[in-house]
Amino acid sequence: MPFTESQIPFTAQHYLECGIEDCERNCQLYCNDCHQPMCDQCRDEHQRSPKTKNHEVVLFMQHKRRLPEEKCRDHPTKDINIFCDKCSVPLCSKCSTMSAHKGHYFTDLETIYTEKSAACREEIPKIQEHFMPTAKELQKDIEIEATEIKKIMDAIRSSMRDEAKSLKSLVDEVTSYNIEQVNEMEKSLREILQNQDKTYQDYISYLEDLTKKLHGYLNSTQLLNNPILSSISEHLKTPPIPETTKPVLPEFTPAQFSKKDVVKLLGKITVPNTKPENRKIKSTLTALTHSKPILKQKKPDSLSSSVTKVRGYTVPGVEGVHHVSVGKSDRLWVSDDKGNLIQLDLQGNQLQKIQTNGGSAGYHTVTQDEDLIYTDQIKNIINRITPGKTITEFIETKKWMPLCVHSSHINGDILVGTVYGNEGKVVRYSKTWKELQNIQGDNERQGLYRMPKYITENINGDICISDLLKEALVVVNKSGQHRFTYTGQGSTFYPKGVCTDLLGHIIVCDYNSNNVDLLNQDGQFLCLLLTKHQGVWSPYSVCVDDENNLLVGDYHTNKVTVYKYLQ
Repeated sequence: MPFTESQIPFTAQHYLECGIEDCERNCQLYCNDCHQPMCDQCRDEHQRSPKTKNHEVVLFMQHKRRLPEEKCRDHPTKDINIFCDKCSVPLCSKCSTMSAHKGHYFTDLETIYTEKSAACREEIPKIQEHFMPTAKELQKDIEIEATEIKKIMDAIRSSMRDEAKSLKSLVDEVTSYNIEQVNEMEKSLREILQNQDKTYQDYISYLEDLTKKLHGYLNSTQLLNNPILSSISEHLKTPPIPETTKPVLPEFTPAQFSKKDVVKLLGKITVPNTKPENRKIKSTLTALTHSKPILKQKKPDSLSSSVTKVRGYTVPGVEGVHHVSVGKSDRLWVSDDKGNLIQLDLQGNQLQKIQTNGGSAGYHTVTQDEDLIYTDQIKNIINRITPGKTITEFIETKKWMPLCVHSSHINGDILVGTVYGNEGKVVRYSKTWKELQNIQGDNERQGLYRMPKYITENINGDICISDLLKEALVVVNKSGQHRFTYTGQGSTFYPKGVCTDLLGHIIVCDYNSNNVDLLNQDGQFLCLLLTKHQGVWSPYSVCVDDENNLLVGDYHTNKVTVYKYLQ
């Protein structure tokens, strides 16, 4: 049975039957005058007929839409079949002769109707195949986000209660200590007063005895050997009243605090002042057979909705992981604070072990040529070991102790964080070890660094320094101009390992809170990337490998864990 025009599929890829009576062949053509689909044979017969030889027969995909039959209101015997371009209204042929449309241009309504219908037919598949599914996907995302928000808010509430319990415990502890101090003071003051009371009691007893003795002298009837006549002067010298001091009483000064002070102690919830991200549209508009093809573009990497553990290494020969560096060969270099520097393969097998004087810092890095660069904090030199395991001393930093080093992924420059006394600076060397730059003070000639322990470079050329004594992450641009200083999310920030990724994120370990913080390249806090809730207890060092995985070294163990955090 032939399709009606309303049943013709939008893509017109199904076979349609010829509309000529008793013909069951497949149709490929269409007569715009008769509004009939037809096959090649019927088309030939159609065009041989004197009545229809001038009809317009086209490919089916080019056929005109048949106008709905509608009579003119002003001329009920006439069909509406033309369009006034000036007035933008459909008319019948008789309306076009009226004075209201005198001088206007007219278009065949069927032509316009076909064009508009084609536009509608083209849009419907887009709606059905792209916009509708995408909107439903976004709707599902909202449902998922609502569930996540509930989890996050529950976690925040739980954290708030824990903070309150912790503060209450501290308040009880301090109050108990203060009361104990008051009790001790009271005991001491009572002892002083008791001693003073005994002094006066002894003095009063003495005076009572003296008074009785003098009364005895006065009442005696004997004159011989009566002390009143011989030595009364000695008995009339009454000793002075003992002097005592009033004790100084302690005073209690109540703490003057406000609601703001309590908020500082308990923390507060804030919403980051960041522009909300547009929801990512996951569906891609499919190229239709009757429209221009739409090219698919690869989605850029972005943060994943969750952090997934990929694998882990147990590093033999180190007591704790203080720094991790990785090169293109996917081999890891891991160090502790005892001078042990170990090279591993991806299976966790030890390949090399070097005894160094690097200390507890980010003192080694792998160059673009796969050389290992590491510092000696006793000799104040920088060493290089080639893939052939040849060690050479090639840079002497003189009085400045080299604490940390990083090989640039942008141009191969070597960045070295150094310290002398209570001052720090960053020195940039070229690949040929020519000194290019010294970064020490800001625009106001104030020292930028005190103890640069870890160093890295971002994709925009920014130099990121983890400064232990400043308790801050200090970031300057490639010219050495101060950009920002990040001081963590808690009251105290002990920054340790720091690295960056291909999206410009800055990842830094907070030794005080045992978290790994994620910032954007402008220093804005994005999230706690890793916490103890994910089994991370003492993250101390971080780096990113060629597969955009995050490697995290643990301070208290000899373990390195690999996480996937980008999608």
